[in-house]
Amino acid sequence: MKLVLATRNAHKAREFAALLAPHDVLALPAEVQLPPETGDTFAANALDKARAAAGATGLPAIADDSGIEAAALGGAPGVRSARFAGEGASDEENLAKLLREAPAGSALAYVCALAYVDAGGSEHVVEGRCGGTLAAAPRGDGGFGYDPAFLPDDLPDGRTMAELEPAQKDAISHRGRAARALLAHLVQ
Repeated sequence: MKLVLATRNAHKAREFAALLAPHDVLALPAEVQLPPETGDTFAANALDKARAAAGATGLPAIADDSGIEAAALGGAPGVRSARFAGEGASDEENLAKLLREAPAGSALAYVCALAYVDAGGSEHVVEGRCGGTLAAAPRGDGGFGYDPAFLPDDLPDGRTMAELEPAQKDAISHRGRAARALLAHLVQ
């Protein structure tokens, strides 16, 4: 099946292409405008983007909204993860703000809502979660976003998500879990 991925994030495009095989994940055409992420939930933002992509292309579309929730910050940054340090902030700036505001060792959760909208308007949303704790300092050069300071609960060896091989990360990540749930739905 061909699935249009409603994102301009190259990191997410690579991850989802691998996670959703054997489906063919297509890049979002340049002329398709995505709506701003104004929803109060990851699911609302993902659905808005998938609807826009399916409507513009006439093909089944998928979109995710994902981020990190810090227990010490009452669940923030949450849906504002990509803008935690302000509009246009870099991954490094967002991570630095998290490290300043939340204590090392505090509980974190990565969350991914993955929405599917087909050409007929049928919709389905799945969610993947990965629990962890905040490292004292960033480590590793793999992954992106908050990965260098995310110590996943699933691996007790002290490595951050940014220190894992892609297959190891995919096996436990929020995106990996959401993608497997979507694959199970598509088989039905």
